[in-house]
Amino acid sequence: MLETIQVNTPDHAAMVDVTDLIARKVKDSGVKSGLCVVYMPHTTAGVTVNEGADPAVAQDILDTLAKMVPWRGEYQHTEGNAAAHVKALLVGSSSSIIIDNGRLLLGTWQRIFLCEFDGPRTRKIRIKILKD
Repeated sequence: MLETIQVNTPDHAAMVDVTDLIARKVKDSGVKSGLCVVYMPHTTAGVTVNEGADPAVAQDILDTLAKMVPWRGEYQHTEGNAAAHVKALLVGSSSSIIIDNGRLLLGTWQRIFLCEFDGPRTRKIRIKILKD
């Protein structure tokens, strides 16, 4: 089963918690055991699983990526968003989460984040739900 959700990102750089949106798709699918693949079909945004209990963690991640890959640099890509492409590469474009008993099997503090690096924008997230 393939699903798509749209998310409006609020800022130039942001980590948007999409866990509940994805969990709803899993629940609606009726799949009790399987795998949920979350895929970001964009080259300047990514998806990751990380701590969601303390919003300072997301800010620390964004701040660290900004230090590692500054917006202005000696990039060859002339559109002006080369840093966003590099950050998306570092974060990755997909995450796989086990489905058990009809629910995403995330750790106690884990959440799923859309990582925006060239916003604000409307982003699509593809969700593939695979039954065992």
